[in-house]
Amino acid sequence: MVTLTDAASRKLDELIRQQGEGVLGLRLSAQAGGCSGYQYGMSFAESPGEGDWVGEFGGVKVFVDPQSASVLNGIQVDYVETLQQTGFTIHNPNAVRSCGCGKSFETSGETASNEAHS
Repeated sequence: MVTLTDAASRKLDELIRQQGEGVLGLRLSAQAGGCSGYQYGMSFAESPGEGDWVGEFGGVKVFVDPQSASVLNGIQVDYVETLQQTGFTIHNPNAVRSCGCGKSFETSGETASNEAHS
């Protein structure tokens, strides 16, 4: 479903520990919006939601809600620290188009749906 690189797992573990009690893991989501159709969402989660996919990477739990699962299936979350960029990046093999900032994307299913409605 979703994978985290070792670098992402280590950074998330560090961030979750800083949050204190109550934070159980990371929630990944996709919402309609952004300049390419969907936008990624990342937040701390205190508990799994009904029907969530749950994975664990390096001790970090990841939750994906059923509505987001189809467009997030196969994504890889990484954490990079370079001179040009610091933060989490998402590689989405389902994305046929992404915006320049990397925060929103379009899937082939969405492209077909948009063309059918045109």
